[in-house]
Amino acid sequence: MNKEKPDVSINNRPILTIAIPCYNSEKYMDRAIRSTIIPVNGIEVIIVDDGSTDKTAEKADSYQRQYPDQIRVIHQENGGHGDAVMTGLKNARGLYYKVLDSDDWLSRKALMATVGFLTSNAQVEQYFDMLICDYVYEKVGVKRKRRVNYKQVMPVRTTFTWSSIGRFKPWENILMHSVIYRTELLHKCKLDMPKHTFYVDNIYVYHPLPYVKNLYYLDVDLYHYYIGRNDQSVNEQVMMGRIDQQLLVTRLLIEDHSLRNIENRKLRRYMSEYLAVMMAVSTAFLIKIGTKESLAKRDELWSYLKNEYPIQYKYVNHRFLGHALQMKSFLGERIIKLGYEVAQKMMGFN
Repeated sequence: MNKEKPDVSINNRPILTIAIPCYNSEKYMDRAIRSTIIPVNGIEVIIVDDGSTDKTAEKADSYQRQYPDQIRVIHQENGGHGDAVMTGLKNARGLYYKVLDSDDWLSRKALMATVGFLTSNAQVEQYFDMLICDYVYEKVGVKRKRRVNYKQVMPVRTTFTWSSIGRFKPWENILMHSVIYRTELLHKCKLDMPKHTFYVDNIYVYHPLPYVKNLYYLDVDLYHYYIGRNDQSVNEQVMMGRIDQQLLVTRLLIEDHSLRNIENRKLRRYMSEYLAVMMAVSTAFLIKIGTKESLAKRDELWSYLKNEYPIQYKYVNHRFLGHALQMKSFLGERIIKLGYEVAQKMMGFN
């Protein structure tokens, strides 16, 4: 006799929408999709086929046929990762919204715990603008997987506000992997991301921050972040080839919020540090490319920040080696490249 799944929906609405943007993902999307299939109702999974040209669409449709009460498929013309995320958001019925890239996966055990937690709080009308969970780097060839947690930065398993956060290290930034937003908040803050642009996950995380009032940190390893495919957008060579898209996203973040208007001091500090990290990544890649054109783009980026957004520049310049990142001497550029390489080894990215 089959047991029925526990119903964790609230007022006939799913507690959680998980959007999986897919573009030519047929070789690895199964693991992502299967990781969302757990024995509870109340989760909806939206697979967004972003104009794939392989068998991604066929695979997605087969999952929808197999799990019609849980999985929906949306086929669209290719618009890029951000556009697929926005499509998922526009069609989401869940109280909360989570993005899962098609080459990553979730821990089913942690997902069960997360869904149970959100449900129990929703039943007593306790909602959170942002839920943060831990994530794990699944880097090819590395036996000891690196876990990113926030225990030194946030109160654990209690509701808190920005006033309670500590100092984030550069590798502790809140990323798309770690965040679950309340769906209504994403609509209210008018989140938008450009089409056909990589690295927009930074916009997804950064733009809603000033609208977030209530946070909760659930210390479970929910997200497994896979690194190792040569064609991944976070591959170092790929990122350098797409440096103009990295620069576009960095500029959009610079323009997004006036840091002077962020009332909470700790949130303002965190957002300025986030911008500083984006400036550091862009600067390091432009220096590693090492052409006259790339170095000119480095200068243009810093001049844009300093001349067009002097308040942002003031905050960024005091964060994360702001002065050092602007050094133009051979020694200065060497220090920046060396710093990037050390950080790369320590943090395990790319």
